[in-house]
Amino acid sequence: MKEEENIFMKKVLAINSGSSSFKYKLFSLPDEKVIAKGMADRVGLDDASFEIKLADGTGHVEKTEIPDQEAAVNLLIKFLKQFHVVEDLSEIVGVGHRVVNGGEYFKDSTIITKENLHQIYELEDYAPLHNPAEGRGIEAFMNVLPNVPQVAVFDTTYHRNLDPVHYLYSLPYEYYEKYGVRKYGAHGTSIRYTAPRAAELMGKDLKDLKLVICHLGSGASITAVKDAKSFDTSMGFSPVAGITMATRTGDIDPSLIQHLMHVEHKTMDEMIYILNHKSGLLGLSGISPDMRDVRESDSDRAKLARKIFINRIVRYVGAYIAEMGGVDAIIFTAGIGEHDVGVRKSVMDAFKYMGVEPDYEANEKNEEGFISKPDSKVKAMVIPTNEELIIERDVVRLTHIN
Repeated sequence: MKEEENIFMKKVLAINSGSSSFKYKLFSLPDEKVIAKGMADRVGLDDASFEIKLADGTGHVEKTEIPDQEAAVNLLIKFLKQFHVVEDLSEIVGVGHRVVNGGEYFKDSTIITKENLHQIYELEDYAPLHNPAEGRGIEAFMNVLPNVPQVAVFDTTYHRNLDPVHYLYSLPYEYYEKYGVRKYGAHGTSIRYTAPRAAELMGKDLKDLKLVICHLGSGASITAVKDAKSFDTSMGFSPVAGITMATRTGDIDPSLIQHLMHVEHKTMDEMIYILNHKSGLLGLSGISPDMRDVRESDSDRAKLARKIFINRIVRYVGAYIAEMGGVDAIIFTAGIGEHDVGVRKSVMDAFKYMGVEPDYEANEKNEEGFISKPDSKVKAMVIPTNEELIIERDVVRLTHIN
């Protein structure tokens, strides 16, 4: 009986680190229930705060100084103990971390050690907004929980088996051979959850479906899924490619970058910063990177930014339908995908000619499920993503916890 009780005491943390924040969920095993979740916000900045929400719906937010990631981790441990979510640190048997780009180094989720941690940092150019912050997050947990396995779950590994037709750039082939220059994609952890969930809701085998998944958040990408694997995806060597995003340009003519460097007297590093941090919805609207602010604005530039965002989604969805020779369902997920009625409506309307029959009433609900009519030839669906669940499962798989 004691052994059985100990099994239920085991817990796994799933972490999603940003440059000045991290979100977390604590899962109990083996039932995979979320027993606590929250975030450390504005780490290293003024007005920092730490939030915890418990399974019973109660929660707590504390405004406090959080100078770095390690301080945030210590706060997390403090809150887990204070609210009796964890009585002893030995209950935490694994920590999983979302990492955007694993490059050529990592072909699967991996237990991170001091020996291979540096490879995550080496891939900074591949994901400048993510990999350094995620590396620091892993390092902080290593310091605070030195005896607990740290597992990195890479967004890129889902796209590892793309056909060379889809992942190679039309550059000298030696650049791929020497430097691994190729499309890596992103949001693979999200697709690993949403694609099987879509098949489940449709009552079909994923291998028999052609899906286009629109992961629309601050970072946004479109992924085609065929034969139960990634067929093509919009993000490229780095997450700056593809559709218009909150602060990223999406696709852009590289000659334009050279031109702007000359006329604005900027370095390449300065231009890359602009492409990642000052462009997208923020650059177009001049108001905000947040689609909620853009949507509520009456300014012409904000309206134009929203139209461009939708147009780029339609462009990629249409291309992937053509590449796959049809589509069974278009899925919307992540912050905008799950909560923006208007974006979903516009995309569905664009594909009425393909057989999408929108259910506008269902679309208004912002709930998981179908937003197309039952007899729609092509289904449209909202599926809230659950990257943390995939992270938790990879921790269990790699550390053999159960």
